[in-house]
Amino acid sequence: MAMKIKVYGLTLSNNALRAIAVLNEKELEYELCPVDLQSGAHKKPEFLALNPFGQIPVVQDGDDIIFESRAITRYIATKYKESGADLLPVSSAKLETWLQVESSQFYPAISGINFELLIKPMLGMTTDMSNVEKHAEKFSAVLDVYEAHLAKNKYVAGDVFTLADLNHMPEIYLLLKSPKAELITSRPHVKAWWEDISARPAWKKTAALFPA
Repeated sequence: MAMKIKVYGLTLSNNALRAIAVLNEKELEYELCPVDLQSGAHKKPEFLALNPFGQIPVVQDGDDIIFESRAITRYIATKYKESGADLLPVSSAKLETWLQVESSQFYPAISGINFELLIKPMLGMTTDMSNVEKHAEKFSAVLDVYEAHLAKNKYVAGDVFTLADLNHMPEIYLLLKSPKAELITSRPHVKAWWEDISARPAWKKTAALFPA
């Protein structure tokens, strides 16, 4: 009997939710193994044996251990291509480009906003509004590119939902809980794209795990 896939992380972590999202899309069973960050469990030898950088998430799939959430999503989408939704339907320049755009352009700006407005308060820290505005300005410019792109494409890599769309989802979901939600909702093509992808049953199952 195959070992169940293990996900080491917390549902408060958007990077962990990214890993869980791909598992739900692929209809795979997994076990969530919470990592107590407050007690420093992620810096202890047993966890560092899984990820020497001491960060979540980590996925253990039999003998394979994968860390870095985008490496995890690519690994799962590739290894389990025949299960659930096919997230890598074609190898294309557009798919590879937008996988990278999410990582290098989209994520740095949106994650800075989310950290300041939502994560810091959860951790008892004080939000730096000047930092919020700095990231919001950068993110607005990024979203202008997305708005133009999505006016001509149903999904970021073309006509079908792919891993490139999925990798965006945890951060957008969190941003929409913040006072900066209008960055998404004020752009009709970006908003329509989000409403489409967030209606997927696998995403609804994933989002339900995020702390209310």
